[in-house]
Amino acid sequence: MGWNLRRSVNFGPLRINLSKSGVGYSVGTRGLRVGRDAAGRRYSSMSVPGTGIYRRDYLPNARPQIIPAPLPAKPPVLQSSSAPSRRSVAAIRWALCIGGAVLLYALIRAIT
Repeated sequence: MGWNLRRSVNFGPLRINLSKSGVGYSVGTRGLRVGRDAAGRRYSSMSVPGTGIYRRDYLPNARPQIIPAPLPAKPPVLQSSSAPSRRSVAAIRWALCIGGAVLLYALIRAIT
């Protein structure tokens, strides 16, 4: 069995793993991590900190591509004059958001 070299550098939850075979990275906390090893394989890792007990599962690299079926052609829809314009719909949405914010503020003030 030959000698190996492995080193890691932590930047908060991000860990850069340096080894003889390349560079990998992982993100997570003590006990739970997901990342990519030096060979480019994605993995999730779980461990019991301080015991040396761990499990690493490799994840599939590519998702199967789903090709959507072509949509049937629809006849153009004519807008009637009674339909609201985009501007009025946007104004109504803004008014509802502001009204909801005012109501939430009043509710919080009444509770505290």
